[in-house]
Amino acid sequence: MDTLAATTPAPAPAAAPAALRRLYFVRFAFAAVWAALLFASAGTLGPLGATLLVIYPLFDVACAVVDVRSAAADGGPVRHLYLNIALSALTAVGLALAATSGVPAVLRVWGAWAVTAGLVQLVVGVARRRMGGQWAMIASGGISTLAGVSFAAQAGGAGASLKTLVGYAFLGGVFFLVSALRLGRAAKGA
Repeated sequence: MDTLAATTPAPAPAAAPAALRRLYFVRFAFAAVWAALLFASAGTLGPLGATLLVIYPLFDVACAVVDVRSAAADGGPVRHLYLNIALSALTAVGLALAATSGVPAVLRVWGAWAVTAGLVQLVVGVARRRMGGQWAMIASGGISTLAGVSFAAQAGGAGASLKTLVGYAFLGGVFFLVSALRLGRAAKGA
């Protein structure tokens, strides 16, 4: 999104909510499958677990690129989406490196990403609120920020586990699903 200084965001063109709705459905499906795969890998930091960890933020990068293209084509603001792309790309690299050091290192990197990406998601959701269906994105951004702090705290404990990421990813996916459904309702009401 371009700025938060604008107090009244311009209404989104009709194509923007439809594209965003499709993207949110894809994000839900990905999060559900990813969470199931991480759960099935018993939450270990073997090759499958490490690969899944790196894939998640890379998928976020791809989704943000799609979101930027859609928002830019409709004349929408995109600055915070570019920030999300950079954060997620750096996180993928960080997770690849952290995976060689163990679960606590992974949780610290994931926690930092959850905090920063959550804040960006919160800002983008607020900026898009006139589009409809964004309360779930706003809530998800806030919860992600809090979860990130808990991941970092868990990294210092004896019970550090990747399994906590399963619930985080799945809940995030549910928020995308709710937002997609709300965008559909908003489009029908318009």
